[in-house]
Amino acid sequence: MEEAACFQLAQRMTSLQPSATLAMAARAGAMKASGIDVIDLSVGEPDFPTPEHICQAGKAAISAGKTKYTPAAGTPALREAIANDYTRRSGLAVTPAQVIVSNGAKHSLHNVFTSVLNPGDEVIVPTPYWVSYAELIKLTGAIPVLVETSIEEDFKLQPNALKSAITPRTRMLLLCSPSNPTGVVYSREELVGIADIAIEADLSVVSDEIYDQLVFDGRESISFPTLRPGLESRSIVVAGVSKTYSMTGWRIGWTIGPPGLSKVMGSLQSQETSNPCSISQYAAIEALTGPQDCVTLMRNAFQLRRDLVVERLSQIPDVKIPDIGGAFYAFLDIHASLGRPHGPPDSVTWCEQLLEKEHVATVAGSAFGAEGHVRMSFAASEEKLTMGLDRIASFLSTIQ
Repeated sequence: MEEAACFQLAQRMTSLQPSATLAMAARAGAMKASGIDVIDLSVGEPDFPTPEHICQAGKAAISAGKTKYTPAAGTPALREAIANDYTRRSGLAVTPAQVIVSNGAKHSLHNVFTSVLNPGDEVIVPTPYWVSYAELIKLTGAIPVLVETSIEEDFKLQPNALKSAITPRTRMLLLCSPSNPTGVVYSREELVGIADIAIEADLSVVSDEIYDQLVFDGRESISFPTLRPGLESRSIVVAGVSKTYSMTGWRIGWTIGPPGLSKVMGSLQSQETSNPCSISQYAAIEALTGPQDCVTLMRNAFQLRRDLVVERLSQIPDVKIPDIGGAFYAFLDIHASLGRPHGPPDSVTWCEQLLEKEHVATVAGSAFGAEGHVRMSFAASEEKLTMGLDRIASFLSTIQ
């Protein structure tokens, strides 16, 4: 049957790229479904089940009939729980009025960009960056200004590079620590240097802190607004329950920002989606206010996996990685294995060949703005990681 109408796509959609991580996960899933033993190290999703006490809170909410609309910005109880949790852990007092609960951190980022950015505004984004940052910025008509970092500096934005990227059109800086895709964690001193430049240049700062409780070796995860007095008036923290509590499918994220901006984002969300899932909100309250030993257990498990990955990758010739201080990613520098007579020419081909030949799914660094690199997740069992690393080593041995 022929289509009844012909739709011309909006210009904003012509450059929109699909999520590379989800695309690779879908491809790996299709191979698994066909009976192939694929080790999927592509998606940033904890492999642990959601802790039982959190699941029980969701079930109790269903039984109690908590299945209706809630306020668009989230229930008062959840917004209070988020504000209290942030205040307790960061030392910076915030109120529920500063919190907007959304359908995951990605939705929260969209709310921020849509509420703040105008066409032509520039947003400084250090590379490597999470795949959705640039696309969400471009959807507003703003321009992501990608500032390259290097593995020699652990992929951390340097103050001089930030200064050089600022123009009269620069409105915002976007940071992520602990980082997706690199796993690096900025120190307090490093963030202070960036904060001082942001204040001097009158920039707003979006701090993606979704991995803030997944830090290793006793490192400190610093919330950006706490670095200098007054930063809270120009900073928006983005976080959620997905990574810390293994609640990716529950879709609860949030922003913490100035009250005036938060009110506007609440109005925007009321027109976009209305409230986040009511059941998920009650589960999130339990996650934040209930027992926290599950967080420690998962963090410790991720640290052991990090240790395994670092040890094994250090034994593979021509692969370099930064200092992984948090999250659950290793970002491999594979430049040395590209362009050889029997090797792949770029990171996309590298990942495709690894999947086809060794059945290991990873994500090309080009998706994160860093050609010549590959991201692998270590949110998998030690057994699967060991097998996956064996296969990666085998693959690299064939293209020496």
